[in-house]
Amino acid sequence: MSFKTITPAPARLNRCELAVPGSSVKLFEKAAKSAADVVFLDLEDAVAPDDKPQARKNIVQALHDIDWGRKVMSVRINGLDTHYMYRDVVEVIEGAGDKLDLIMVPKVGTAADIYAVDMLLTQIETAKGFKKRIGIEAIIETALGMQNIHEIAAASPRMESLHFGVADYAASTRARTTSIGGPNALYGVLTDKDGDKPRDYFWGDMWHYAISRMVVAARANGLRPIDGPFGDFSDNEGYTAQANRAAILGCEGKWAIHPAQIPLANTVYTPPEAEVTKARRILEAMKEAQAKGQGAVALDGKLIDIASIRQAEGIVKQAELIAKG
Repeated sequence: MSFKTITPAPARLNRCELAVPGSSVKLFEKAAKSAADVVFLDLEDAVAPDDKPQARKNIVQALHDIDWGRKVMSVRINGLDTHYMYRDVVEVIEGAGDKLDLIMVPKVGTAADIYAVDMLLTQIETAKGFKKRIGIEAIIETALGMQNIHEIAAASPRMESLHFGVADYAASTRARTTSIGGPNALYGVLTDKDGDKPRDYFWGDMWHYAISRMVVAARANGLRPIDGPFGDFSDNEGYTAQANRAAILGCEGKWAIHPAQIPLANTVYTPPEAEVTKARRILEAMKEAQAKGQGAVALDGKLIDIASIRQAEGIVKQAELIAKG
């Protein structure tokens, strides 16, 4: 391991992050009773410009009046390039900052964007005497943000997670797609020619690079990497496939833009019981091996070593977080 120590963000369940428009008061109670680990009340894309002032008031009132249980609560503010952003932070944090866990910052392009939000949060928390520090979630959804993702991830001790905003990222990079997440039939490869035999066509994942890079930046700085939205909320199989591939790459959770997606995300990002049992057996086997002065040991016909401990610990820790609810 490097001499540099990575300080992990606070441990939070983040399997499913539910998006709820701040202007849709009727959805608040349903979100509070849902099985989502995290709820972000939105002031940005889901709220029309004329509705933003009232949406702020709605959110402040909801944070005070609704029983959100053990949910992690976040608010997505408007971008730093808009004149809505500073009022979002000032009004919501001054009005209900002690009820919030996170602030979600969209379209983060540079580390300075995070610094600016951090500065506002620090001043408000100090002035209001809040004891709890609000964390920051950053959405990487522009070419500029992806270029600077490693600096963004390390920009503030408030940073907790990186999210991939696929739709705006596609627009920013001028990708030839109009869908929100998911594959594209034209992104694939043909097998080599073999005489007159038909050539097979294999689809690829056009978002593989972006998500992989986000995972590396997040994990290198102790943050949670979270996959963003999947637009076709009638396609459960498609959502599950996208969630699985993000989980395999190292993501810790995925957005839900519709209640139907909540159980799908929770299922994908909950380690199967058999996997948890195997992880516990690995930890026990390595404990016995170390007691005998061994650095590696065989389990079920496979080699396990010190690296296996770190893999198993991650699975067991996730299972324990879920058990606590």
